Amino acid sequence: MSGPDRQPAGIPDRGPVGIDELLERVRAGYRRVEAHEAHDAARAGEALLVDIRYAALRERDGVIPGALVIERNELEWRLDPQGSHKTPEATDHDLRVVVICNEGYASSLAAASLHQLGLHRATDLVGGFQAWRAAGLPVTH
Repeated sequence: MSGPDRQPAGIPDRGPVGIDELLERVRAGYRRVEAHEAHDAARAGEALLVDIRYAALRERDGVIPGALVIERNELEWRLDPQGSHKTPEATDHDLRVVVICNEGYASSLAAASLHQLGLHRATDLVGGFQAWRAAGLPVTH
């Protein structure tokens, strides 16, 4: 983006849109994953699960064992492989990241933002943490 009126890279400028259309546009840029697929990929060491929910939701509902907790406002800084504030897990741009929010909405926008940083394998969990829990997958309190 080169000015205050410019559209972010990767999102075509077609004038103002509502959030539903924006979600549809960004989700068209990658394949989202279901809970069991994310679980299997993480167990096989093929994906990094990243929980972006805020602390109150994690305290209320629990956490996914092994998921890296990075609140949404720090996500890009912590996962940019070239960044000075990156987490040790941010090894390169080929990292497969599955972003998890509470219900699968904010995570879609977060995954699109990671794509803009060059993390081309970033995706998000359909239905978020609530879908994970509903699928009977591991949660700790």
